[in-house]
Amino acid sequence: MSSSHPASGPWSSGDAGHGSPDTPEAWQATRAQTALATQIMRAEDDEPAAKRDIGRPIGNNERELFVSCAPPEALQQQFEHINPEFLVVHDIGTTSSRKLLAGIAAASKRSVQKLFIRRQGYGTPLATLEFVELPTADGSPLRMYSTEADADTVSRHGLARTLLGFSRLGVVMVGDLPVHALEAAFRPLRDDILAGPWHNRHLLLLPLAGAAAVSSQGVELGRETRVEVRTTPLVTRPAEAWSFINGTWARIREQMPPPSPAAGAPRGSRFPRVSEEPVVPQRAPAAAPQPAPDHASAPTMPMPLEMRPMPEVPTTKAQAQARVAASGLLDRYVHQLSELTGMVSVCVFELSSGRDVAHAGASPGAADLASHGTELLASITATCRSLGLGHALPDAAITLGAHHLLLRPVPKHPGLALHAVLDKSHANLTLARLQVQRMDSLFDEA
Repeated sequence: MSSSHPASGPWSSGDAGHGSPDTPEAWQATRAQTALATQIMRAEDDEPAAKRDIGRPIGNNERELFVSCAPPEALQQQFEHINPEFLVVHDIGTTSSRKLLAGIAAASKRSVQKLFIRRQGYGTPLATLEFVELPTADGSPLRMYSTEADADTVSRHGLARTLLGFSRLGVVMVGDLPVHALEAAFRPLRDDILAGPWHNRHLLLLPLAGAAAVSSQGVELGRETRVEVRTTPLVTRPAEAWSFINGTWARIREQMPPPSPAAGAPRGSRFPRVSEEPVVPQRAPAAAPQPAPDHASAPTMPMPLEMRPMPEVPTTKAQAQARVAASGLLDRYVHQLSELTGMVSVCVFELSSGRDVAHAGASPGAADLASHGTELLASITATCRSLGLGHALPDAAITLGAHHLLLRPVPKHPGLALHAVLDKSHANLTLARLQVQRMDSLFDEA
């Protein structure tokens, strides 16, 4: 078979200065002009794990993902394409998931990272997710996301549904809700499971109060689904939460079938079949078992990563000793505040537990101020997040019929907040707020 070349143009054989395109000199000249060497494209499965991550890094602890559709749909596309292995923490009646991420990050000497989802072509931020890289035995990254996204209400719910539905283990932290309110609080999650897509087969409920009532809701949540729901005993500290999460993850690894030798598994089918037998005694009977999968066509799935034990975090005793060391200054702080005109009662409390640390004044007592102050700050913070106004701890003043309430963080004491009650007939709210702010200098002296 013969071939011919055009009689004119840059590849013309009459161009004596450059020679025929088939000559080595012509190829060298072309390569020199383009400064590009021929590259072989690698198959996607040959790319390093870092190249197949979600979004691109823009800082030490930040990544961004540009999307052309709604954030939930875009994130689902990423999960179906990349098949990442991850855990997720979800809140029902509480705002503790981000605190848990922060505690795990601090204990493992890592940082909480952020994934910014932006609109393609405009850079407009649509949503922000937080996650930590969990410590694993072989050093491979294993992410834990919080569903508490900074986004509009519709996107936040959609992102939570996508994260929970595609995670290997969903951890649900349940706050102190009345028994009659628990069913309504769990209903959206059950509706999402039934509606699908829902690849997740493992949910772990961590009750922060009322463990028995949460366990009953867990039974109902897993009824007529293939989702295995476990409920832990009451959780009061991050270290306890980590222990339950780590133990459940280890059991999931034990239930994993051995990887199949078959290759070419389709994407989106990486989640393993697990035992249909109930694990929690209270769980309703499972549906009839499905036929065993054909191992010749089963997808190839790596074993889940094994997490290292969480480094030691301060125990209750250690926290108590730390509070004793700081109690002198905090006691001085609240007693000076109690001497302000119109001050009725004032309390410093822990945001994570709702426990009072220092108190001065009359009624309401320390326990009431601490518990209701925690609820008020959580409600205000949740409202700010819903409106897209950030999630910083607020400095708030509330006027009631006969009293003013002041809520603010305690300077130089992360995790502590102040709740003060003033008599409206004796206290000027603007002046009182200025006087409280001036008391911040007390911590500068220390």
